[in-house]
Amino acid sequence: MKAYLFPGQGSQFPGMGKDLWDKSNSARDFFEQANDEMGFDICKVMFEGSAEELKQTLITQPAIYLYTVILTRDSRDFKPDVVAGHSLGEFAALAAVRSLPFFEGLRLVKLRAEAMQKACDAAPSGMAAVLGMEDHMIVDIIDRITEETVVVANYNCPSQVVISGSEAGLKLAEERLEDAGARRVLRLRTVAGAFHSPLMEKAREEVAEAVAKARIKKPTVPVYQNASATPTQDPEVIRENLMQHMTSPVRWTETIQNMITDGVESFVEIGERQILQGMVKRIDKRAVTKNLMVV
Repeated sequence: MKAYLFPGQGSQFPGMGKDLWDKSNSARDFFEQANDEMGFDICKVMFEGSAEELKQTLITQPAIYLYTVILTRDSRDFKPDVVAGHSLGEFAALAAVRSLPFFEGLRLVKLRAEAMQKACDAAPSGMAAVLGMEDHMIVDIIDRITEETVVVANYNCPSQVVISGSEAGLKLAEERLEDAGARRVLRLRTVAGAFHSPLMEKAREEVAEAVAKARIKKPTVPVYQNASATPTQDPEVIRENLMQHMTSPVRWTETIQNMITDGVESFVEIGERQILQGMVKRIDKRAVTKNLMVV
């Protein structure tokens, strides 16, 4: 069995999608329609913008969605048995296997980005990767911080957990984690706020209202969702998990472990980066990994 993995925020890079535009008329059609849907020339930012411009949440999220989904639509090699997406990548994974119509998915991602940006602007917040400490120790320390908002947001792979919270909460967590033996607590500069935390509740409510009305169909293959780490092809289960997506943790370690248990033998990361492949290898060093790229 082969699993295709869709990356999330942080996988963007200057020039993303330009090779697709240059080689494929169908890809160009998608991009041109996406410009109309977004209300501005997002392709110009993707193809010519700086890394700093691409880092803006309102650009990053739809850009990654467009690049990864269009790449799968344009590739003859996209033949998944199962799929999963990391955080934002879950929307792209669902669109790639026809559970979400392409432009409906883009509208949800655009709304998600706008709602998250509003939450980020409301108060100083962010995320940080905790390196070199067992997951259960991190959870225990974070759970004992009640005076500020800070939670575990991403279980990426063994000894790499991401925490999310208010600025004060992150500073407090950093002190306690390093005192307890964490090798490093590294602030994530590619994200603008406390994603997958209670600070995203208003954003979750806004997106959940749209998800409740979205046309979600049975995907062509099972999708392992972040909120459950288990596969489903049930549209209503997919809908419910998406409605909780903004504030629930990304259970990536469990997702990959469950895929392997279910018979997945190789993992293909969508795009040029190797972020998810690195996580997979840390979860199981025997896993076979590669990229799906423009050819």
